[in-house]
Amino acid sequence: MPKSAIWCAVVVFAVASMFDVHAASLAGVTLPDTVQVGGKTLALNGLGLRKKFVVKVYVAGLYLEQKSSDADAIVKSEAPKQIVMHFLHGASKSQMADAFEESFNNNAPDAKKTLKADIDRLLGALEAVKEGDQMVFTYVPAKGTTLAINGKEKMTIAAPAFGPVLLSVWLGPKPPNADLKKGMLGQ
Repeated sequence: MPKSAIWCAVVVFAVASMFDVHAASLAGVTLPDTVQVGGKTLALNGLGLRKKFVVKVYVAGLYLEQKSSDADAIVKSEAPKQIVMHFLHGASKSQMADAFEESFNNNAPDAKKTLKADIDRLLGALEAVKEGDQMVFTYVPAKGTTLAINGKEKMTIAAPAFGPVLLSVWLGPKPPNADLKKGMLGQ
């Protein structure tokens, strides 16, 4: 190999390593290692796969300021958080709403009464999704919880109590499936 080709390869490697571009992958979905939320850098805590029977529905990534495998501490922490759902399979609006409603019933039954209006707003803002779509939930203290679908902000719920209730969908005692929760917790 000529010296110029070796030198070129060394320069390309050195430049690429300066950018610290990393990503994690699961089921063919790649998410970045960090995201910017509320002026802070959040790190990818883990990736989990939501399966329903044998169907791979979505890959979810959980982003936090400090990595943690303690679901209860994550849910209760008053810090920016983000969940990215990358869909591997399409779902209708009613299927999405039914899945969230079931998760709220399983993981935060008391919130169904105290946060009914906010939960209804979320369920109403959901849309049908297709393979490749992304749904992103972002919690920022003092701002609230924002839902974006394919990069378009759909709504923000300001109630501070809503963020932990929403996180319990994935990190509560009865997540959609155990492997999804374990993956998001980096286990």
